[in-house]
Amino acid sequence: MIDILHRVGIKSSLDDTYKALTTREGLAGWWTNDTQGEGEVGGVLQFRFPVGGFDMKVLELQPASRVLWQVVDGPTEWIGTKVNWELKQEGDYTIVLFQHQGWKEPVEFMHHCSTKWGVFLMSLKSLLETGKGAPAPNDVQISDWH
Repeated sequence: MIDILHRVGIKSSLDDTYKALTTREGLAGWWTNDTQGEGEVGGVLQFRFPVGGFDMKVLELQPASRVLWQVVDGPTEWIGTKVNWELKQEGDYTIVLFQHQGWKEPVEFMHHCSTKWGVFLMSLKSLLETGKGAPAPNDVQISDWH
């Protein structure tokens, strides 16, 4: 199994960062405007983009510390993978340790998704530091896959 890993520091509180990862309003502010579903443990969040979408089952929530989802619908390569967000405070920064875990192989789509996760992590940072993110469909386009 192969994982996508990213680390980003955000000048924001742990609580505000956690809310941006666990509420529909927060998620729609940095990932995609079309965010639906329930963000509680056992709930399913639906994220839709111009070229498709993903359904994430919420497996674990540790306030101001950790969020864990499992992909239950979307592209074949994503089904069964997990998206893990770990949060910790370092000085003025909340450090987000991001993992998209359990890819079966490093196909070209995984390369694309790694770059897009980086784009959206910068959108999360912008949302929390400036009040304005760049969620889909207003995100940086990197190819015809978006």
